Amino acid sequence: MRRWIRSAALATTVVLALAACGGGGDAGGDAGTGDVPLEDQTLTISNWDAYTPEGLIEAFEEETGVDVTLALHTTNEDLVGKIQAAQGGGFDLVFISGNYLQTLIDQGWAAEIDHDLIPNLANLHPEANELGYDPGNRYSVPYTWGTTGVCYRSDLVEDEPTSWTIFHDPPADLVGKMTMLGTNPWLLEPALRSLGFSLNTTDPAEIEAATRWTIEAKENLKGFDDTTFYSELVAGNTWLAQAWDGWCNYGIAEDPNIRFVVPEEGSALWTDTMVILASSENKEAAHAFIDFVLRPENGKAVAELVYYKVPNRAAMEQLDPKLLEQFPNLGIPPSELLTYESLRDPGEAISLWTDAAAKIKSA
Repeated sequence: MRRWIRSAALATTVVLALAACGGGGDAGGDAGTGDVPLEDQTLTISNWDAYTPEGLIEAFEEETGVDVTLALHTTNEDLVGKIQAAQGGGFDLVFISGNYLQTLIDQGWAAEIDHDLIPNLANLHPEANELGYDPGNRYSVPYTWGTTGVCYRSDLVEDEPTSWTIFHDPPADLVGKMTMLGTNPWLLEPALRSLGFSLNTTDPAEIEAATRWTIEAKENLKGFDDTTFYSELVAGNTWLAQAWDGWCNYGIAEDPNIRFVVPEEGSALWTDTMVILASSENKEAAHAFIDFVLRPENGKAVAELVYYKVPNRAAMEQLDPKLLEQFPNLGIPPSELLTYESLRDPGEAISLWTDAAAKIKSA
């Protein structure tokens, strides 16, 4: 789940494959480019910073002749605001989290994916076609996926934290040494999981109960931290934190005493996706870029860069076993990921979540 700039990224060079890009054929009217040759098309892409492997865009440009401009957004909300300001345009291809996709669909901003133009979709795990926010990948193609859990210092925390209730009912030595994620939907996750509620609940009573739980848990926290928790774990200022799996890996890379565990109550399945905008006049090039990203060597470069799992089975099979040994959560299989709850857009209930966050922060 990419929301902020990563402080340090592994420099990864993408292998320039010699085979022709799978989206290079004539896409016809469905691709929205008419008779414009692929090499005469351009692409404007928006992605999070440090989320595109070094050399990937240059390799695509060299192979296809497509001129690519990469723009950056800081959050999903930032991106949606930019698209709205451009009346549904501004970009050809955007990287956005799956639980924000429904907004793009409802507004008519997301184009349907032409699967015939992306033969490398065959590299995806079968489970990557079963994601609740977009079954069959009709409007999006998954880029990375993962979960949340507890990231902790095994040399400072006596027992492995196996339950989300650790934040509400911690041992005395952890009081003031824990942090939770401070933004929705993550803010209410420990409470909702502990109380047995859905992470996608729109029930006011359940959200209110989770709000009370979180306000009580707040008394045990050092604070809410979405940006520095892994470096604080490395420094020993924080002993235990609610965390995205990949961000916990950034800490593990610096201190092997840091561990990641998914609590027994389960967790969320988040996915970052690639979406072509309906307004794009370069849809053939956009499909070609997605196909290029899905090549095994390029998917492998993504995983090596961000330390997140990718839904590209062929890419994951190419990862160095030593990397999986260093970061065990990279090895969580898709069958397990699919047992976690796929995040969705709360729709009109977003106001309930926003109000809950305000209550918790002001308590």
